[in-house]
Amino acid sequence: MPMKIVVVDDNKTNLMIVEKILRKAGYNRLLLLSSASDLYQYLELDSPNPGEVPVDLILMDMMMPDIDGIEACRTVLANERYSDLPIIFVTAMGDSNKMAEAMDAGALDYVLKPINKVELLARIRSVLRLKQEKDLRKERDRRIEYELDLARQVQRSMLSSPLKEKDISISSVYRPTFELAGDFYAWYQISPNQYGVILLDMMGHGISSSLVGMYIYSALKDCITGIVDPEKVMLELNRRMNQLHNPDSLMNYYFTAIYFVLDTEKQTIEYVNAGHPDGIAIVDQDVKLLTEGSCAIGFFEEIEVTKGVIPYSESARILLYTDGLSEWLEEKYEDASDKLIGALQAEDMQDPAALLNQLQPGWELVNPPKDDMCLVLISANSSS
Repeated sequence: MPMKIVVVDDNKTNLMIVEKILRKAGYNRLLLLSSASDLYQYLELDSPNPGEVPVDLILMDMMMPDIDGIEACRTVLANERYSDLPIIFVTAMGDSNKMAEAMDAGALDYVLKPINKVELLARIRSVLRLKQEKDLRKERDRRIEYELDLARQVQRSMLSSPLKEKDISISSVYRPTFELAGDFYAWYQISPNQYGVILLDMMGHGISSSLVGMYIYSALKDCITGIVDPEKVMLELNRRMNQLHNPDSLMNYYFTAIYFVLDTEKQTIEYVNAGHPDGIAIVDQDVKLLTEGSCAIGFFEEIEVTKGVIPYSESARILLYTDGLSEWLEEKYEDASDKLIGALQAEDMQDPAALLNQLQPGWELVNPPKDDMCLVLISANSSS
């Protein structure tokens, strides 16, 4: 669609001169207005339900009665719909201070009277070219935002839903800082008495870490339900991560994780901690930290993995979390682990969202987290 230009000047002769120059140059979609008030009305600045107003450029006189050009420029650009609308002043004033004030008000350029046709058209072409580039970028950004929102929905839909059985319950709270995050969790019932649970934190943020995380996530179910054993599962995930490594790339992706198998019949927790913040287990009222394991997954082609085993008699409550939570807590508390243990020991703490609120009531509004935060809470009770 051809560009539409609005010309605002209280002098009819000036309007006629500008109109003649523009029409000869091929700009035929013109609107001539004699005051800033007419401009406000055309742009529907005061309308509670404004329609779509096609305008690509405003040429405006600086000195006008009632409302001058500089005030009008500020008012128009303060409206969200027109914040990127290009404005060129056409003025007889050569005062450099006034010109600086005009540019500070948001105008992109100015042309001095008497009007030089070549100069005016050159300034118009330059400004309209800039507007086209901005419009293309905004459209691209909208498209990317739409695609990212779809990807976020897909990512969230892959995460495991809360599980509640007779002897075990598993739930989580997830607060990513980016549209696409690098924290993933999953749990699967391996057999009538076995449950595999994993929480992983992919290096980095955003699209790249999320894509690598989803690649690993797609392999989790087969690994956990097919291989089961924590040592062997971590070795297989490490093998898969190494398949992504490009010898010509300076960046190798990796992730930290805790994976465990909880057996409600044997009443055991077999786990591997791969460079992740220590999981916390309250086992028959005793505190156990999940420290045994390996280095982060994907660092090296060959890794050594050590499995930890924790038995329980009556009950076990396990908290897994990513370093985004511990780093956030440490901005206020000296030891995040002690704070988490205290919250977990609270009687009947079964809800990770309530646990998080108990840790930092209202503080999230004052000091929002800088990294993805994820908590997974697992409770198991003796079936006897």
